[in-house]
Amino acid sequence: MSNKPVLYYAPRSAPCRAVLLTAAALNIELDLRTVNVKAGEHLTPEFLKLNPQHTIPVLDDNGTAVSDSHVICSYLADKYAGVNDSLYPKDPVKRRTVDARLFYDCGHLFPRVRFIVEPVIYFGVAEVPEDRITYMQKAYDGLEHCLTTAPYLAGSELTIADLCSVSSVSTAAAFAPIDAEKYPKLSEWLQRLQALPYYKENNQEGLDMLVNLVKGLLAERKA
Repeated sequence: MSNKPVLYYAPRSAPCRAVLLTAAALNIELDLRTVNVKAGEHLTPEFLKLNPQHTIPVLDDNGTAVSDSHVICSYLADKYAGVNDSLYPKDPVKRRTVDARLFYDCGHLFPRVRFIVEPVIYFGVAEVPEDRITYMQKAYDGLEHCLTTAPYLAGSELTIADLCSVSSVSTAAAFAPIDAEKYPKLSEWLQRLQALPYYKENNQEGLDMLVNLVKGLLAERKA
């Protein structure tokens, strides 16, 4: 039996992609197991034992179950980073800054992404309302201000706040474009993250799957 941490996930999911990015940054090899949410695989008794809230991703690290992508990323960084804690600093002041950015993602960025894509995938919506696009774009302002004096969201070094946020922002940008003139720092940050050697495999490929699905459904319904 493999001793690798098991990740229950869906490749299209932005939170799942955040975990993939974090694991790649930490050089952790995961045992990936897909969960088909539309088929109800997240509602089986076996899955509910791992996560009663029946959300993905879920990590099973040799009997330790961890749910919520932000918690999983912090768990992985705490356990596997070794002496280099730059991804999730142990210094309480630096960690609070990273946590604040993580909470911005889970409280503002990702919920607005969900308002755009989930109605199309699950409820047959034929068009993304313009106000949802505008609402998503308003969240870019907070990120732009975070990047005014530093290249990353929590300072001079890459952290899990960047890896979690970029999965949301890259998804959002496919439907609510980032105005490079209005948000130059955010645009540069996104390009900086896209240049990471593990970005394409762990974020772009799943993102392309999601975008193709959503835009394909919209095109079918419009026709």
